[in-house]
Amino acid sequence: MVEQDTIRLLRECDAGIKMGISSIHDSVKYVRDAELRGILEQSLEEHELIKDDMQGLLDDYHDDGKEPAAMAKGMEWFKTNITLAVDPSDAAVADFITDGCNMGVKSLARYLNQYEAADEKSKDISKRLIREEERLAVSMRKYL
Repeated sequence: MVEQDTIRLLRECDAGIKMGISSIHDSVKYVRDAELRGILEQSLEEHELIKDDMQGLLDDYHDDGKEPAAMAKGMEWFKTNITLAVDPSDAAVADFITDGCNMGVKSLARYLNQYEAADEKSKDISKRLIREEERLAVSMRKYL
């Protein structure tokens, strides 16, 4: 049970972090404010570090992880490339990122509760990702 829950938790975190990285990466090109750009780039680097650590854990279990759902990827692409193209303001970017962070925190918390038998390393990396998503959402407030 521990190994199954661990792998399932890591897979869900993997899909979530891939969505987060994609969303941040796609939205940075619309940012005008240098400070906002710096915040997003720093968070992108932190997401990449967490992803690398998560990949190490997945490798330990000989698992390839999980890709985000096609519907979620399509919605993210639409919102980034259509919505932000129509309104490429920093406020729109901050709103988009905040929504993504909030969805990420909600999903990750649900998975932490659902896969409670997961090992502590996997839970810790999930909590680390939650903290980064929360930090990023808070840093977006002044741009909304």
